[in-house]
Amino acid sequence: MESGIFHTTYEKDMALRRTPVMRWRIILALTAVLIFPFLADGYQLTLANQIGIAAIGAIGLNILTGFTGQISLGQGAFMAVGAYSAGLLMTRMGLPWWLTIPIACVITAVVGALFGIPSLRLKGLYLAIATLAAQQIIEWLITHWTGLTGGVEALVLPSPKLFGIRLNTDFNFYWVILLFLIITIIFAVNLFRTKIGRAFIAIRDQDIAAEVMGVNIFRYKLLAFATSSFFVGLSGALLAHYRGIVNYERFTIETSIFYLAVVIIGGLGSVSGSIYGAIFMTLLPAVLTNIGRALGDTMPGLAGVLPFVQQAVFGITIILFLVFEPEGIAKIWRDIKDYFRLWPFSY
Repeated sequence: MESGIFHTTYEKDMALRRTPVMRWRIILALTAVLIFPFLADGYQLTLANQIGIAAIGAIGLNILTGFTGQISLGQGAFMAVGAYSAGLLMTRMGLPWWLTIPIACVITAVVGALFGIPSLRLKGLYLAIATLAAQQIIEWLITHWTGLTGGVEALVLPSPKLFGIRLNTDFNFYWVILLFLIITIIFAVNLFRTKIGRAFIAIRDQDIAAEVMGVNIFRYKLLAFATSSFFVGLSGALLAHYRGIVNYERFTIETSIFYLAVVIIGGLGSVSGSIYGAIFMTLLPAVLTNIGRALGDTMPGLAGVLPFVQQAVFGITIILFLVFEPEGIAKIWRDIKDYFRLWPFSY
């Protein structure tokens, strides 16, 4: 019977997955995502791609909010910076699509760090208002700087190609998103095993104590904003190349609230929770839409109120998680694993 985890070397103790069960879960998950696109239809692939992009953005936000404790309501704006940077680099400067992605990420990281400067003096609700101002400022610049962004007109991107193969189809772009998602997960998981990641967590838990212990609060807060914005910009750049069109309406305050809901429902301070939250919050509207279509014949009036029902369910879901499980889906999954690991004993 299992009575603990005992390691005889530092390598085993520092491993990301320290038990055979953990390693098998990773293998099964990778096998499932590799097989999935060959069995799924176009609609299911579209949902999977949306989940992948949302997961990358949610991990970026979780680095800032869940691990560093800095509330942000400007993720939609930072996604817009990544999307427009990738689009403009490709359409105006003629750069290849694969090169526009890292450059767009760096540009978004710089912008995120600039708007993170107030975090030295602000925290909590005041910092949230400051990041909300960033959302409004960037959105205003996009819609009014017509010479650069085209204003309210959509920015159309040419199809990304690799070895003559068009990538912005649901099946082909699935592999691009999956590659970047795996890189993001590996980076984020390892980040919090380093000095920088531990400094982020120390700032979240008690910034004054962290400063007393020698943590440079201002530098690490800016680094957290830059790192978070880097991955949010990555999700925006991927969305731009996947859709082939960039419009400011995709990156409003509703997008920022959506990503905040993803990390809250998935689990603050959890990389896997960001993925769970992205899956849940992407599939929930799809399920409600399909239910509404199925009931459309018997209840014709339902179609008119369906958008309001979706918004109500969205809000109620957040409230229920905050009341009954503040640590999100990640905590629920952890409890399930603990139950089966300890069964039939309750202690």
